[in-house]
Amino acid sequence: MEELLTEYRVAGLALGICTFLIIGLFHPVVIKAEYHWGTRCWWLFLLLGLGGVVASVCVADFFVSALLGVFAFSSFWTIKEVFDQEKRVRKGWFPKNPRRKYKF
Repeated sequence: MEELLTEYRVAGLALGICTFLIIGLFHPVVIKAEYHWGTRCWWLFLLLGLGGVVASVCVADFFVSALLGVFAFSSFWTIKEVFDQEKRVRKGWFPKNPRRKYKF
């Protein structure tokens, strides 16, 4: 795959598009995760991030390795965003889950 992308000189463009899609995927995931589980789900994103780091190191293909790295660090960033999402819910910017008890 890497040879095809570098032959047509679109590897950077493809990596940028995939990065944009991965980051864009995490935005609704943060909202849904906080709505259903609150901040208790942060450890799941930690495990996803660590798995992504290990996979990135183990994969030989540069393009796939870079995408796994983007996925890993997007997962790490999501930990912060889940806690920030709780603050946004507290401010009333996002709806509370009526089936959950909140600390605030």
